[in-house]
Amino acid sequence: MDMRVAAYAVVTDDDDRILLVRWVEGRRVAWTMPGGGLEPGEAPEDAVRRELREETGYAVKVGELLGIHSRVIPATQRVQKSDQPLHTLRIVYRASVTGGRLRFEKEGSTDMAEWYSLKSVGELQRVKLVDIALRMAGIL
Repeated sequence: MDMRVAAYAVVTDDDDRILLVRWVEGRRVAWTMPGGGLEPGEAPEDAVRRELREETGYAVKVGELLGIHSRVIPATQRVQKSDQPLHTLRIVYRASVTGGRLRFEKEGSTDMAEWYSLKSVGELQRVKLVDIALRMAGIL
């Protein structure tokens, strides 16, 4: 079994909007939480800061740990072909923007970043992690 550990952030603004990124590597294009996989030896807090900068252009202050979500994806459902299942551990933090400006990632797993009202999030094509993270944050 393969394993992937990733760190994500729930980022809101003063207008109670949520920052999401559009994931383009899956079977379908869908909105997800900003964040991504840890590099070898990287602390989760450092990974989420790095990923947010790469995907959104924002510098963030990492806040409280909201939770850890564990999921095993069968080999037949993996995005990248494999004969092994994938165990994903997704570490979710609260974070706040401290600098930078919104921009889109180039040549990455995401191609857009956008602020959405909670009401409009429900209408988006999104991955399950969005609802999981928003529940962890007490937003849903």
